[in-house]
Amino acid sequence: MNSLDLRYQAILQDILLEGSEKTDRTGTGTISVFGRQIRHDMSEGFPLLTTKKMAIKTMMTELKWFLKGDTNIKYLVDNGCNIWNGDAYKNYCKSAGGVKEPDYTIHIDDPNNNCTRLMTQKEFIQKIKSDWKFARIYGELGPIYGKQWREWSPVAGEINKGGKDQIKELIKNIKENPDSRRLMVSAWNVSELPLVVLPPCHYGFQCYVNDGKLSLMWNQRSVDTFLGLPFNIASYGTLLLLLCEETNLKPGELIGNLGDTHLYKNHIEHAEEQRLRSSFTLPTIKLSNVDILSGEWDYEIEGYEYHPTIKAPLSN
Repeated sequence: MNSLDLRYQAILQDILLEGSEKTDRTGTGTISVFGRQIRHDMSEGFPLLTTKKMAIKTMMTELKWFLKGDTNIKYLVDNGCNIWNGDAYKNYCKSAGGVKEPDYTIHIDDPNNNCTRLMTQKEFIQKIKSDWKFARIYGELGPIYGKQWREWSPVAGEINKGGKDQIKELIKNIKENPDSRRLMVSAWNVSELPLVVLPPCHYGFQCYVNDGKLSLMWNQRSVDTFLGLPFNIASYGTLLLLLCEETNLKPGELIGNLGDTHLYKNHIEHAEEQRLRSSFTLPTIKLSNVDILSGEWDYEIEGYEYHPTIKAPLSN
């Protein structure tokens, strides 16, 4: 048994036993608790849960996308990462549905039903892959994580006008002033929230240097505990290791502060199954060719033992 899986399973159990029913924007419904924390000593291994198989490449691709400062799903779908597809498609339907006359760059001519209609999500994603002009408009999610991390703008819509590269400054400040209490990155840009398809769930993180070790603590307002939290843990664990590569520090502790910590009602049986599984020893990871400011690195996961995947629907 490893302590990370045990801590995660304890959160699942806490929600299942103490959670209150709440409504949510997706209409699925949740059971929820508020104000929880998960901690992991990075010396115990790479924080990849073993009580179900994790989609490592998907997690890495999304983190690379963040660090590139990208906010368009084309990079994601071109690299087999589909976790933002639903949000982009929902935004497309909202935009395209408002076009009064059929626009054949947006709609599909359906001769079988003698009509012009919106694309299905599958058709939409295929067009994102094949048509860069379409993707440039309808694949855009607004100024979400990547934009805020790499080009924070103080005024809504102010792009390429001196935006602040928070990741670059963070690395510089860790190196030059490791005792600073301002080693922080924020994705919660109040002036630009109306422009995003979804306000950031994990809205900021802070770093801390002590005794040659770098620790990272992230804050999260909304936590999809079954599908999202395992990704968040592994993603911020990877980010911590990337920052260590750039600053020549050793990894310390990874901490997540969790606000509305919930299970969707259609995940309850899945959570019960994972909660009862025994865990394996955590794997290790080797990073190479790290260029964090370009959002590029290679990785190799070693010794990853896991239980089978537990598939569950994603609520958008």
